[in-house]
Amino acid sequence: MIYEYFMTADNVRLAYKDEGSGLPLLALAGLTRDGRDFDYLSHHLPRCRLIRLDSRGRGGSQWANVVTYTVAHEAADAIALLDHLDIPQAAVIGTSRGGLLGLLMAATARQRLLGLCLNDVGPVVEFHGLERIAEYVGIHPAVATIEEVMDRLPARSPGFVDVPDFRWAEEAVRHFVETPDGLNNPYDPAIGEALRAALTKPLADAWPLFDACAGLPLALIRAENSDILSQATATEMRRRRPDMLFAEVAKRGHAPFLDEPAAISLIHEWLTELEDYRPPAE
Repeated sequence: MIYEYFMTADNVRLAYKDEGSGLPLLALAGLTRDGRDFDYLSHHLPRCRLIRLDSRGRGGSQWANVVTYTVAHEAADAIALLDHLDIPQAAVIGTSRGGLLGLLMAATARQRLLGLCLNDVGPVVEFHGLERIAEYVGIHPAVATIEEVMDRLPARSPGFVDVPDFRWAEEAVRHFVETPDGLNNPYDPAIGEALRAALTKPLADAWPLFDACAGLPLALIRAENSDILSQATATEMRRRRPDMLFAEVAKRGHAPFLDEPAAISLIHEWLTELEDYRPPAE
């Protein structure tokens, strides 16, 4: 990926990719992932300006102090990127942790958002799903080749059914990076430390963040077999926001790839809704 860069207020160099024109769509990836996760979706988007941020410590971005690997710092980074690009308002699509960044942005910088699409995440994040992720985040790869990664990814991806081999091959190069010394993670291993430390404390109540989205065009994608976003949480989100667009992606665990027909259809409908939306004046 060819990156552009900007500096944050605490002097961390962050990477992003900015392509296309039209409605600005800021794409925020999951805990250890980066902008490449939206490669699949990018081929199915209508005309828009797709902006992909690699959060601090991930992908092409600089590693940072472990204490800054927080939703608050990373949401501020996303706003800083909009400032850097001189974009007053943008739609946000966030996968997993990226969706939590979007929720916080909506609560703290509402005037900057045109809408929010959440990919398999909500105000309640299932603890057992976080524990599963914490078991491997930041751990040095136990395999030596990308081919071995391809063989092991299905077992490490619970809930994914009937995924073709070519997709696991595409995923393998997004989960790991080849170096002269063998495979490594494409992110700062300290992110794992930050996650495990966070799990020792009570999880914050994020429902106020969701409720702060009142009036903002919302869309929710849920994986049928998700262990991060429960059916009960999705149902409550829909009860609180009956106008929220919703789709469930069959045969997927956490998180959908976003090129599944159900996901594409929902995102297109959400983007169409945004064309007529005008944020309220401050």
